[in-house]
Amino acid sequence: MRRTGIMAAAGLALLTAGCSTTPHIPVDVTRYHLDPPIARMTYTIQPLSTQPTISQEYQQYADAVATQLNALGFAPASAGNDDNDIGKSGYIAAMSYTRAPVGTVRKRPPLSIGLGGGSFGGDVGVGGGASFGIGGGVRQVIGTQLSVQLRRRSDNTVVWEGRAVTQTVIGGKDSSTAAIAQKLAAALFKGFPGESGITITVK
Repeated sequence: MRRTGIMAAAGLALLTAGCSTTPHIPVDVTRYHLDPPIARMTYTIQPLSTQPTISQEYQQYADAVATQLNALGFAPASAGNDDNDIGKSGYIAAMSYTRAPVGTVRKRPPLSIGLGGGSFGGDVGVGGGASFGIGGGVRQVIGTQLSVQLRRRSDNTVVWEGRAVTQTVIGGKDSSTAAIAQKLAAALFKGFPGESGITITVK
């Protein structure tokens, strides 16, 4: 399935539900790897070939991935250290992310006016507890996928790779780039290395 298809399928339940509030949206995670254990060595994060530029947004995803790798016992390679040089790191953590619109959800009106049992003079009246909202509308839903390959530098073998997919509502809670990056990275590396070839849902 193409990348945009994966994101759209993952958000189908949300989009068809006609939600009037911003729900908590889980993350779908798939990992593939060689037989564990995976040796803990130094790493360098680099863009996958599909990532054209290193932007400030890219760096936020890279920082989120680095946080998870560090917590798992991998060590970042650093320039200026002969024993830990970037060009001599044990692994290359090749990373990319994509974002694309996948639909919309209905926004709950901030103000609701109720009319019940009142009369406006003469023979004109309003009854039955009618109510309507003011200030509603729709919000765009964005699908985001984070992909990481852990490649052994010595022989260019991919020892582990995975992708994490979620959706966020523009303007909703935790919709900032940093929050999305941290959410995806945490889900992607949860229970590392994970069961190979199985897609799980992280809530």
